Amino acid sequence: MSRIPLIAGNWKMHKTLSATRTLLGELQTAVADVDSVEVAVAPPFTALAAAVETLRGGSIRTGAQNMNEAEEGAFTGEISPVMLTDVGVNFVILGHSERRALYGEDDELVGRKVNTALAHDLVPYLCCGETQGEREAGTTEAVVSRQLLAGLAGVQADQAASLVVAYEPVWAIGTGLTATPEQAQQVHASIRALLAERFGESVAQSIRIQYGGSVKPGNAAELMAQPDIDGALVGGASLDAASFAGIVRATAAAGS
Repeated sequence: MSRIPLIAGNWKMHKTLSATRTLLGELQTAVADVDSVEVAVAPPFTALAAAVETLRGGSIRTGAQNMNEAEEGAFTGEISPVMLTDVGVNFVILGHSERRALYGEDDELVGRKVNTALAHDLVPYLCCGETQGEREAGTTEAVVSRQLLAGLAGVQADQAASLVVAYEPVWAIGTGLTATPEQAQQVHASIRALLAERFGESVAQSIRIQYGGSVKPGNAAELMAQPDIDGALVGGASLDAASFAGIVRATAAAGS
């Protein structure tokens, strides 16, 4: 099955309103002639409305970096799925390793968020990945499987077809280290096999699995050429239009 590759930028805690508008304007120009790759960005909450407005009518999708699993309530500092759909975003990143490690989000909480996102017509980008210690211990596939199965608990096959999985080895996020294409492909293949067991082969083949972890224009093509890597969730390189566009173009070239 042919899957349209997806390159998404996770801006994390970067960019003011004016910087958001500038970056998105540059990015729109830089990828205007690329139609074989889906492009998405996840600015901080304060810039979401500006991003939606800037990108209105274009092909670049806008999403959020996190959300609460409740629709409303006494949750100081939190953002609900209703607020996200109201502002006009299309997707939400859930279970990122920084949320897990820094803010104590466990597998079960991530699973509740995934179900809430789907209930509100938001596409979940479900993140998973192992630490350096877990890779050295040989437990990569066990860790990723545990995270995925908990994250997908309660999700039905007809819902699963729309979601995105992002494999991000924790040891490669922001470190400059990158899994080799062969290492990444091995984990992506195991993820697709698990998805097939959970939802059936047809659904598994329709789900896009991104790679994340120090993806840059120089290594993108080799990674994207792997059969089960369907794009990238990009951190630091997404904060520069030329760099991010370089990844998009490398992905397009890998698929041509």
